[in-house]
Amino acid sequence: MLVGHFIFSYVPFREIGEESLKIYHSLDSNFPLMVLAGFIAQLVDGALGMGYGVTSTTILLSSGINLASISGSIHTAEMFASGASGYSHYKFGNVNMKLFKILVIPGIIGAVLGAILLSKFGDTHAAYLKPIMAVYTLFLGIRIFINAFRSQKNPKKFKRYGLLAGVGGFLDSFGGGGWGPIVTTTLITKGRHPKYVIGSVSLTEFFVTLASAFTFFTMLGVSHWQVIIALIIGGFLAAPIAAKLAGRLPRKTSFILLGILVMIWSFRILVKVF
Repeated sequence: MLVGHFIFSYVPFREIGEESLKIYHSLDSNFPLMVLAGFIAQLVDGALGMGYGVTSTTILLSSGINLASISGSIHTAEMFASGASGYSHYKFGNVNMKLFKILVIPGIIGAVLGAILLSKFGDTHAAYLKPIMAVYTLFLGIRIFINAFRSQKNPKKFKRYGLLAGVGGFLDSFGGGGWGPIVTTTLITKGRHPKYVIGSVSLTEFFVTLASAFTFFTMLGVSHWQVIIALIIGGFLAAPIAAKLAGRLPRKTSFILLGILVMIWSFRILVKVF
């Protein structure tokens, strides 16, 4: 009784309730869709090890959110997950340090350039950029879908690592996603060992994401905090489910589902635009 009296006498429940209502009414009308984007993106990324950026981008594009805010928010929210993932791969010996060193600098440069261009032209050229982003995510969806039916190839000589990382970093910042689908799938289809490709690319992704998020923060500030919070909430809710799905879905099935999902959302955006 004494504890109850103390709680109801000194804890300002009314003030807390009023502030909670103010925060609720200040939320964007698309906030539930943002949470859904974070939930599905984390579900896909946890099950496949890639696809967070491209999945969340295709969903958020249909909500009418500013393009630069979408990419900046995704990279800010993804930065924490990619850091933990990269560190885990490093501790478990999945990182080829030679491959990491080749990828990291071009990837960072590409990410910074993509973030700067999107920050400068995202608002003034939104009418043109939105369908371009939808076509880009559609291309990624088709690429992921096709990769589901490709068998492991024998190793081939591949020398354009820097160019691949630069393009992957640029499109990841400018398009809100694509580092994993572009860099990881390209290196694996060229015959490199999946274990070391995934580990090295995951560790590199943290630095690429960090550079992208820092550039967006410098150019735009934190005006897109609602998107960041929504993505984190959605990811937090999906994390336990994603952990159970990880490694259980066959690779072919996973890639087919992700490819179809991305293509459907991309087509939906293009239909709205045209």
